[in-house]
Amino acid sequence: MVCTSCPRKCGVDRFKSIGVCGVGIEPKVAKAYLHKWEEPVISGVNGSGTVFFSGCNLKCVYCQNYLISHNGNGKYITIERLSEIFKELEMQGATNINLVSPSHYVDAIIKALDIYRPNIPIVYNTSGYDSMENLEKLKDYVDIFLVDFKYFSEDLAQKYSNAKNYPEVAKSAIVKMRELQPKEIIENDVMKKGVIIRHLVLPNATDDSIEILKWIKNNIKDPFVSLMGQFTPMHECEKYTEINRKIKPIEYKRVENYMLTLGITNGYTQELVSADSCYVPNFDMEGVEKKS
Repeated sequence: MVCTSCPRKCGVDRFKSIGVCGVGIEPKVAKAYLHKWEEPVISGVNGSGTVFFSGCNLKCVYCQNYLISHNGNGKYITIERLSEIFKELEMQGATNINLVSPSHYVDAIIKALDIYRPNIPIVYNTSGYDSMENLEKLKDYVDIFLVDFKYFSEDLAQKYSNAKNYPEVAKSAIVKMRELQPKEIIENDVMKKGVIIRHLVLPNATDDSIEILKWIKNNIKDPFVSLMGQFTPMHECEKYTEINRKIKPIEYKRVENYMLTLGITNGYTQELVSADSCYVPNFDMEGVEKKS
């Protein structure tokens, strides 16, 4: 079976080899635990039951999770074990099941959820580089789409993610996600259904951020936006001098002010103290293997 489900359409038989995503067909996981550093409506009190998948179909040069997205740290597990992880996180009191970088494992995730569907929301935490085919498959499985909108510029998308078509793919994906989850349902300060659009402000790219916010305002009804300022130069940033630094307060403030000018008030802005590598999880295989 050749893999064509993500926008890369690399055509690799992932039963026998690895795709552009860097992994085979079985789910590979680097950590599964209660994560308390997501948006408050996602983390809740106990934390989000977060499953960090290895590999990535986008592979941004500045990725904070590069140890798993680029280097492939993690362990291959069975679909049955993945379903057990969902149940274990639920039993630990997770606010939801949070699937991080899931785009290249959609079929495996669906099979795992068919084995065991937790009685808490399922969060699809994605870069936005998702195919219509996969999103359609997820319509009866995902309660919350937590989606990045990284670039409006094709040039930036090509330079930092080798994906010139990212802007158009992400726009189509976000519109589809809004169709699948047309409004936010929040109970007791915890999201049960909806779409959260994340945007990470990059150094020297505030014009691009403004174009993204403008598009969101004009194309997504009642958007819920998480504007992030946590950019920390990691992985290959030293090769790109223009992003080899944290963002400046004046850069973030310009974008934040524009968001408020547009009237986008649902969501979050971020304190710049969050731009610290200490917030990157330790991918130590916690929760991956079954305890004896």
